[in-house]
Amino acid sequence: MDKRPFFILSFFIFLALLGGLLGFFYTQKSTIASFGDEADPSRSEENRNENKTASTTNPEPPRDIIREVPIKAGETYTALMQKAGVPRKKALAILEAAQPSYNLARIKAGKNLNLTFNPEKKLKKLLYRIDTRDQLVATTSEGKTQASSSVKWQAKIEPIPYEIKTATASGTVTSSMYRAAQDKDIDIRAIIKLAHAFQWTIDFAMETRKGDSFKFIYEKKYLNGEYVRPGKILAAKYINAGKEYQIYYYEESDDNQGYFNEEGKSAQKMFLKAPVNYKYISSGYTTGPRYLAKFRMYTSSHKAIDYAAQTGTPIRSVGDGMVTTAGWNSSGYGYLTAVRHNSTYTTRYAHQSRILVRPGQRVEQGEVIGYVGNTGLSTGPHLHYEMIKYGRKINPLNLELPPAQSISKDKMEDFQKAIAPYQKILHE
Repeated sequence: MDKRPFFILSFFIFLALLGGLLGFFYTQKSTIASFGDEADPSRSEENRNENKTASTTNPEPPRDIIREVPIKAGETYTALMQKAGVPRKKALAILEAAQPSYNLARIKAGKNLNLTFNPEKKLKKLLYRIDTRDQLVATTSEGKTQASSSVKWQAKIEPIPYEIKTATASGTVTSSMYRAAQDKDIDIRAIIKLAHAFQWTIDFAMETRKGDSFKFIYEKKYLNGEYVRPGKILAAKYINAGKEYQIYYYEESDDNQGYFNEEGKSAQKMFLKAPVNYKYISSGYTTGPRYLAKFRMYTSSHKAIDYAAQTGTPIRSVGDGMVTTAGWNSSGYGYLTAVRHNSTYTTRYAHQSRILVRPGQRVEQGEVIGYVGNTGLSTGPHLHYEMIKYGRKINPLNLELPPAQSISKDKMEDFQKAIAPYQKILHE
């Protein structure tokens, strides 16, 4: 009898059994690998306990809630606070705490009240940016250690925490400084600061020429990573009709700081060259009679400079001093402001549309004291500017004044070291 078929059948049965056994073990291994700790109940329980412990010891801390409340025209501080969900009593407590530093009733439209609430939605901080330099910060410890009824608010003015970087800009005048800045995509506010830094040296309304060039180094201020505004002009040169002028910002002492030329002489003088940004001089200083066709009358003389400018153009005090007159004048000046600078000089600003100062108020050089108008015996919008020396009107365009305090001899070496890097950049 042939036994080969039996052996062949037995061999295939063995292979089938072996394949099934291997498949069973592979499936079990995959199940263990897939479900991990679930395949081992004791290990799974251990992991759950570990995760529970980690979750308990490192919970995510609750976060403060920050709200930015825009201030619209006509809205008051207390109304805005109540709108933001702050009780009136608390809003008044903050107002009272801030009063010695800043009156929150004077908040301005277009700005924001920044409010910070703790996770329990109790107000813990108020921030209001007063201007480009300072901010009012009011804080309390409510929700931490004190009961609400005994919460005390503290308020103080702090510098806005800008991040400051330096930048360099340059350009060539084709028609105006403004156009030159636009052509180079320079922040117009930086160009205005540049003009102010040179305001004692160059009259940009009258003395700029096509082909003039400039280069300056200035601060760029950032807040929360975003560019906000330009800061100080640190150094600059301006070439006007072929002549180069340089200025550098330097602080020798608390009493002597500002702009100096490369020789350490102050670039700042007692009076500005002009009190307003004007289009042209419409009437000069004269001593003879003048006929006003609009009013069909003669005036004895015109001992002043008339600067033609649009209504609303800011008027700046040409020097430090005290306001002696601010209001309507019936002698033809319209709205008039007079500033006494010292025992020698007084300046007067007439035909204003609006006055911003009051008698007895101290003003600083460059401070805006009013706006150009067309009031009184005026033939069109302009500033009528007078300068009086020892009680007599003089021509302000002929006035020559010495500069302010220069760098002292013992500080000159420090000054030269400080400006050397800037000089290198300006002349590259």
